[in-house]
Amino acid sequence: MKRERLQRKRAMNFQKLKRSKIIFLLMAFLFLVAACGGGTPPASLPVKGKVPLAEQKKEGPAQGVEKGEKKESGEKEETEYAYNPTGKSDPFKPFIQLTPIKEPKGPGITPLQKYDINQLRLVAVITVPEGNIALVEDSLGKGYFVRKGTVMGRNDGKVKKILKDRVIIEEVYQDVLGQTKVNEVYLFLHRPEEGGES
Repeated sequence: MKRERLQRKRAMNFQKLKRSKIIFLLMAFLFLVAACGGGTPPASLPVKGKVPLAEQKKEGPAQGVEKGEKKESGEKEETEYAYNPTGKSDPFKPFIQLTPIKEPKGPGITPLQKYDINQLRLVAVITVPEGNIALVEDSLGKGYFVRKGTVMGRNDGKVKKILKDRVIIEEVYQDVLGQTKVNEVYLFLHRPEEGGES
C-alpha cells in the first residue's frame, strides 16, 4: 500500500515537472517570437532610376526613352552622398612615421659627426680675439678643436656659441608630424673642483 502511494506520488510529481517544462518552453518560444517579429519592418532604400549600362544595352533604345519619361513625371530624385575630406585626417596614413636615416650632405663626414653629442665631452675653452675655440674629447680620448659653425653630432648639429663654461650646439630635426624643430644641446666644461676628472 505504501508502495502504491509512493508510485502515485512519483507519477504526479513527474507530470507536474513535465507540465512546468512545457510551460517554460512555451513562454520562451513566445518571448522569442515577440522579440524578433514585433517591430515594424525597416524602410526599404529608395530605388534609383539608374539602370546599369549592360542592362540598358539589352533593353534597347525604345525602353530607355520610356524610363526617361518616367523620370520627368516623378521629379523627386535623391542626391548622392559625396565624401568631403576637408578637415579630416587621412584614414590610411600611419599614426607613427619612422624618420628616414639621414645621409651626410657633404662629400664626407667628419669624425665629430660619427659620434652622438652625448658621447662628446668639453675639455677646455680657449679665448682668442678672433673667437673662442673649444676642445672636445670623444669617448676614446681623442681631442678635436671646435669653432663657431663646426658641424658635429649625428643630427648635423652646428656650434652656435662658445662661452667660457659651455658650448651651445643647435640641431635642426623633423618630429613625427613632419614639423621642423630646433633643439639646443649644451656641452658644459667639467672642472676638477665640480666633481669632474682631475
